[in-house]
Amino acid sequence: MTIERLPATFALACLLAGACGSSQNGNGTAQSTNTGQACKVATDCYSGIDAGALSGAAMCLTQVPNGYCTHDCAADTDCCAVPGECPQALAEVCAPFESTGVMACFLSCESDVVTKAGFTDDTAFCQKYGSAAFICRSTGGGSNNRKVCVPSG
Repeated sequence: MTIERLPATFALACLLAGACGSSQNGNGTAQSTNTGQACKVATDCYSGIDAGALSGAAMCLTQVPNGYCTHDCAADTDCCAVPGECPQALAEVCAPFESTGVMACFLSCESDVVTKAGFTDDTAFCQKYGSAAFICRSTGGGSNNRKVCVPSG
């Protein structure tokens, strides 16, 4: 398991320096959410907000193509809890990632979220709000699986 965590002190230093990541996703288009942004390390994540105020440590899931910005959580309410964390107020869920046991925030593509956004195709929803390379799939975390937008592959 490769997960890069961001201690609060580094988050603050990164924010003050203005050097954390960009608002671009893996395909060069504007990213509409912080969660799911492409990354190589945790310091690439959550630029422009106080990453130290997140409910858990910021991390870059490097198991997925181009990385995936997220943070630790214990409940759905931990996701989008910080002002600016979810700029378009898209629903996020706290779910286990594969068999790692790590609970993290993910952009939701559950049917009620997709329908509310005016979509009938969950992958089209993920590609609009995540990246052209995203699909909607199960987190693969056992009995607590959720449907989330993640890169294909």
